[in-house]
Amino acid sequence: MKQSLYLTNEGILEREGNTIYFIREGEKKAIPINNISEILCLARVSLRSGAIAFLFENCVPVHFLNMYGHYTGSLYPRNFLIAGKVLMKQVAFCLDSMKRLNIAKEFVQGIKYNTLKTLKYYSNRGKDINFEDVENLNPDNAIDIPTLMSIEGKIWDNYYKNFNEILKNFEFTKRERRPPTNEINALISFGNSLLYSTTLSEIYNTYLNPAISFLHEPQERRYSLALDISEIFKPLLVERTIFKLVNKQMLTEKHFENELKGVYLNDEGKRIYLKEYDERLNTTIKHPTLEREVSYRRLIRLECYKIVKHIIEDEEYKCFKMWW
Repeated sequence: MKQSLYLTNEGILEREGNTIYFIREGEKKAIPINNISEILCLARVSLRSGAIAFLFENCVPVHFLNMYGHYTGSLYPRNFLIAGKVLMKQVAFCLDSMKRLNIAKEFVQGIKYNTLKTLKYYSNRGKDINFEDVENLNPDNAIDIPTLMSIEGKIWDNYYKNFNEILKNFEFTKRERRPPTNEINALISFGNSLLYSTTLSEIYNTYLNPAISFLHEPQERRYSLALDISEIFKPLLVERTIFKLVNKQMLTEKHFENELKGVYLNDEGKRIYLKEYDERLNTTIKHPTLEREVSYRRLIRLECYKIVKHIIEDEEYKCFKMWW
């Protein structure tokens, strides 16, 4: 199984022969390119032209997060999986208001189900959780995308209202994005950036075009399909990671920095989060349909495959819902 490579220190990526090296403070470390699915740069990393060309030859995308943990962009190889039929169908479904709405509703149904699954998990462990406010919201009542986006926003708002009951060591009042004003908002923003990057890499390995979305509006300068799909997996891959790191005191106040621009993880905090996030991505579970062990990362790829099957009218799309 290929792994993500996280670069948390400043350095240079360069190519010598058929090998990529990461050079930092005079030290030179070879990168096993055949075992790398993607590279995430969380510090100032320079890429020499030879390294870029070699990474693209091996279909390895490179994602960049700034010092605050916000996604800033990607070096994306030329698509090596191209299917004109799928592209035309994907565009057609996006332009057809009802077909688009049906897919988007399924996304939000998945978000609702997975947030409820998380809340009920903690309710069963004695936490005073209010999950009825999420349960009472019905995405099927939406008549258009703006109404559906409003329902989705309410699901997340009511979900976040329970975090103080789940978390032991930090206070969390409401979701604030840019800038995050407290530690939990900083963790959510950082986790969302990582998941967006992971999802974009998984989309790259399918016939889908990442700029053509269904729930979020397709816009310039962003891969909005990655936003659509990543939303479904946030309760599993972002919030569950945060709850473990905070409640087991693997992350404490010393792992954050307060600046005029907000609260952010420091370098040590990022490394701790990345280690836990990567372990969660590689966690495996038996798939009920495939009847074999698959990783959580693989679940994202399978979600992409299901969307492809839906838009070529081969199989109705049913969103990922945690079954365990």
